Amino acid sequence: MDLRGRTVIVTGASGGIGRQLCAGLVGEGAQIVAVGRDARRLAELADGLPAGSVAPVVSDIGTADGRRFLVEQVAALPVPPSVLVVGHASAAFGLFAEQSPRTLEQLMQVNLVGSMMLIHALLPLLQRQPQATVAVLGSTFGSLAYPGFAAYSASKFGLRGLVEGLAREYAGSNVRFQYLSPRATRTDFNTASVDAMNAELGVASDSAHHVATALVQALRSGNPRLQLGWPERLFARLNGLFPELVDRSLRKQLPIIRRHAACSSSTPSPTSTRNEDSSHEAQAG
Repeated sequence: MDLRGRTVIVTGASGGIGRQLCAGLVGEGAQIVAVGRDARRLAELADGLPAGSVAPVVSDIGTADGRRFLVEQVAALPVPPSVLVVGHASAAFGLFAEQSPRTLEQLMQVNLVGSMMLIHALLPLLQRQPQATVAVLGSTFGSLAYPGFAAYSASKFGLRGLVEGLAREYAGSNVRFQYLSPRATRTDFNTASVDAMNAELGVASDSAHHVATALVQALRSGNPRLQLGWPERLFARLNGLFPELVDRSLRKQLPIIRRHAACSSSTPSPTSTRNEDSSHEAQAG
């Protein structure tokens, strides 16, 4: 897809990957509707890119009112949107039994329900374009469930299933669907516990710029599935074919994971549940 002159909606735009993605898309000639909950960060994003290239929209996609407000804003644009990048999310690292019901409900509401309902609300607008794309930023954990991220993995498995089903449902139409899976990414979204665990396990990570560049390339090429990183690509496939092999591999890491997850669960701080933009950074790989 040629991105020049297109209006692209990016949710999670005030996060690390989101900011880099907006910059990359502007470099391709796109006009950006940058959606997030942090008004200050969105304003800084718009100020740092060419004048008029970014329209900030402060909205909480996890709520029905937030989604309704966004749809109203983009419906009034002179150039209708033809690309939607779903990049917002919430991440919670910790032992499942020690996470609060509110945390778990919020995680699913933002990551899965909010994303699904946003796609549903914007699909009529996208279908009116000659060519349109819905790209969802998933996670390695959408193919490989990881200890300490059980609920997060469930939300990303659900997103992957949604995109896969929609891609097949709309095959041959003017709307295509893409599922893009970053691995661990170096941003300030990670909690200290996640960073410490990644370091102890020797988990490789990517910069937000590297991830955003790969995502822009995927939008241009139309690749329906993209998994970043090796051995993450191998393990994601292996988990689908021989999950018991992955079980054994992860069991060796379990004492380390449990120790860091327990620290995260026991810390009475909002940093153990991040509900702002650019989800895919709280990953162990």
